[in-house]
Amino acid sequence: MPKLSENFIEELRFRNPITEVVSSYVQLKRAGRLMKGLCPFHSEKTPSFVVYEENNSYYCFGCGAGGDVITFVRAIDNLDYMDAVRMLAQRCGMQVPEDGADKETARLRERILAINRETARFYYSCLGSPEGSAARRYVAGRKLSAETVRHFGIGYAPDDFNSLVSHLSSKGFTEKEMLEAGMKPTKRGSPYDQFRGRLIFPIIDVRGNVIAFGGRKLSEDKPGPKYLNSSDTPVFKKSHGVFALNFAKDVKNGTLILCEGYMDVIAMHQAGFCNAVATLGTAFTDEQARLLSRYAEEIILAFDADGPGQKAISRGIEILKKLDVRIRVLSIPGSKDPDEYIRENGADRFKALLDGASTQTDFRLNAIKNRHDLQTSEGKVEYIRECTLLLAEMSNAAEREVYASKAAEEAGVSRAALLTEAENARKKLGSARKKKEAARSASVLSGFGDTVNPEKKLNLRAANAEEALIAALVATPELAEEAAEYMPPEEFVTSFDRRLYEAVIDGIKTYGHFDIGMLGGDFSPAEIGKIQGFTLQNGRRAAGIDEIREYADIIREQKRRAGMPSVSEMDDEDFGKLIEEIARKKK
Repeated sequence: MPKLSENFIEELRFRNPITEVVSSYVQLKRAGRLMKGLCPFHSEKTPSFVVYEENNSYYCFGCGAGGDVITFVRAIDNLDYMDAVRMLAQRCGMQVPEDGADKETARLRERILAINRETARFYYSCLGSPEGSAARRYVAGRKLSAETVRHFGIGYAPDDFNSLVSHLSSKGFTEKEMLEAGMKPTKRGSPYDQFRGRLIFPIIDVRGNVIAFGGRKLSEDKPGPKYLNSSDTPVFKKSHGVFALNFAKDVKNGTLILCEGYMDVIAMHQAGFCNAVATLGTAFTDEQARLLSRYAEEIILAFDADGPGQKAISRGIEILKKLDVRIRVLSIPGSKDPDEYIRENGADRFKALLDGASTQTDFRLNAIKNRHDLQTSEGKVEYIRECTLLLAEMSNAAEREVYASKAAEEAGVSRAALLTEAENARKKLGSARKKKEAARSASVLSGFGDTVNPEKKLNLRAANAEEALIAALVATPELAEEAAEYMPPEEFVTSFDRRLYEAVIDGIKTYGHFDIGMLGGDFSPAEIGKIQGFTLQNGRRAAGIDEIREYADIIREQKRRAGMPSVSEMDDEDFGKLIEEIARKKK
């Protein structure tokens, strides 16, 4: 991992105030000297995510996520360290100094993006060639105009293994680069085009880079899946990508329409609904939801009207509920998907459907109703039970009143009875959340469930002393030299704390102080979150050398005990020494 200068990192963080960066993902509110909001990394109803403006850092007291502005971008966009640095540098107009291995990584990314651009041009040209006639007939059958085809860069992959490989070779790209860009290898290791014989949709990120491709087969009789997508590469992660967001983000009306497929999106854009986007052949993910929430205050789910589509809507609601966005659900009568409805009924009627899209609560209430037979007592009881759980989730009392009235009318019971049951359910949920949080806190204190430092649970007292010592040094860096002399890193019990102790000592020796940003890419976001957590927990108060020595003595004592054999395993000489030690301590 390349080491960037502390001066560069400080300037980068200064030019990217954490409140500005975080606010593009999370709605923050002032709370004294702090900023608070709902954590983007876990689902919560009460804000536990805190931004500390004075040192450009954040911490979630609910899930333990924390760090500086670079860590935040790494975690929320699932980027490696250098990609997060580049993103922030681009945001504020800085140039990232790159050398060695990092230069090679950056060059590889550039070559992959260049391959993708050239591949998109090749496929687009093939659509207009004689061999693309079947693809053109398919496009005409879907009523796509030439302008729409050009706008989305729709193309055709020739039905053979080597056309694309030969074309890219003629442009100077190597077979190794093609494989790095996601092309599949033959048994001999040479690349071939897995999209052959398909209509091609380039996938473009919000910066305008072609990062991947989707391909649809032209005939249902042909073998293989209906849709095929690029594999993950250094420039593309399928679970993070969103089709057509590069266009939809410019609409700026506060709403995005989320569809299932490429053709739905393309048909909607052609009809004037340019805020439509789609997932990339995968189930909707948390990462995609967070990305959409950066560009929209409201998301309309416009999935297919069939069974899988309805399940996808329910999943989408569960994911989007974690974010600060309004959710509505489009109901498409008598048609399978938006593309089909627009072709049969036109844009004006589709707009009327959008305007009448139901709230996510209406959708969920209707789904509950459809699951139960309200003509039977058993069905009615189950309907009421599920409705009360739904009402219990609502923090707004007026909203509960409105939907309780609807549900009560359907079930033939009084609204008051339903609200009473909902309030009881709310209390149970609140109690369950408190118990869960208490259990999590107890687990953290005991070291169980600590994936960052799994040795902690077996060496609890030593690990707690290690954390307290490190936190004391962060607050009192002038004691680092004396501390390192009294307590060398090899004396630490847990390997994670030892590695961190070395980094802290090194940072203080080099710069005279320690800041979490100095950890760079040598520590993961999860590790940095843990460090942020225990430095906050131990406080940022100045410590004395006697306190640091006390922590060090605890660590040594615990290490000695951990290395000591049990009495039954001791020989006569060791047993004698143990008796002497006990007698000496009693004096």
